[in-house]
Parts: sequence; C-alpha cells; structure tokens
Amino acid sequence: MTSFKERLNDINTLIFDVDGVLTDGSVTLYKDEVVRTLNSRDGYALQYASKMGYNIFIISGGTSEDVKKRLLNLGVKEVYMGSKNKVKIYESIKEKHDLHDNQIAYMGDDIPDYQVMQKVGLAACPQDAAVEIKQVSHYQSPFMGGKHCVRDIIEQVLRVQGNWFTEESFEW
Repeated sequence: MTSFKERLNDINTLIFDVDGVLTDGSVTLYKDEVVRTLNSRDGYALQYASKMGYNIFIISGGTSEDVKKRLLNLGVKEVYMGSKNKVKIYESIKEKHDLHDNQIAYMGDDIPDYQVMQKVGLAACPQDAAVEIKQVSHYQSPFMGGKHCVRDIIEQVLRVQGNWFTEESFEW
C-alpha cells in the first residue's frame, strides 16, 4: 500500500472544491448575493503553486462570478462553477490536459466530492469534512475548511518535491 508521503511525489495537479474547503462553508446572505470568505494564506499557496508550474483547478457546485474571478487572478487554470457532475468534469480535465489519476490531488469536504476522491492519486480533506469523505481520504488536514487546509496540502506536495521555500519564493 502506498503511503501518503509517497503519493505526494507524483502530484503535479491540484483540484479543490470551494465551499467547505477554500471557505469554512459559511454562506452569508447580503441583499440578493451570497458572500463567501476566502483565506489569504490559502490564496498565497494557490498563487505560489501556480507560479511553480503546478496545474490548479476548481470544481465547485456553488456559483459565484466573484469567487471565479478571484481564483483565476491567483493563477488557477480553470474554474468550474455550478458543477452537478464532478466526475464528468474531472475526466474532461484529465483528457484535456493529458493527466493521469496518480498525478492529481483533490481536496473535498462533502458527499458531492466522494466519487472524484475515489479516483485521484491523493484524496485529501479538511479536518471538518463529512465522515464519508474522511473515510476515502488519504490525508486529513489538521486545519478546518477555509482555515489553511488548502495551503497545508499544497505546502506538503511542494515540500516533498523540493519546491517550497526556494529562491523563487522571494522573487515575486
């Protein structure tokens, strides 16, 4: 059986859910809008990984043009919002970018993420993920959704591959 740390060696692509992973799952209603809060440390890690050449994708059931715009500005390659069938989108990402399951880490927190997480090389979740998601995860971050769990998994992948806190870290 492949250990968690061994799985990190092949990862060149990271896919994240939004609500409950990049956010704490809270939804604030403001007038007719849903407002989400993203963590700046997670944002930095997304930007850093992207600049280091990693593929970053978002597959979310939620819809928010503001969230999509923010994530694209951080270097996320593609953002799929309003996703009803995450496996179908996952398979299209693999085909479009010539990727294999063992190269992909996915972080999700709830039932809609379950099927994709069974396919990827590294399935990860925040500390406060649903029980079913924890059961299929290779790694459970000690951080809650929206509270550095995204940075945690990005940092671990990059550290194992020698790409975290390098000279490039200071050149931006």
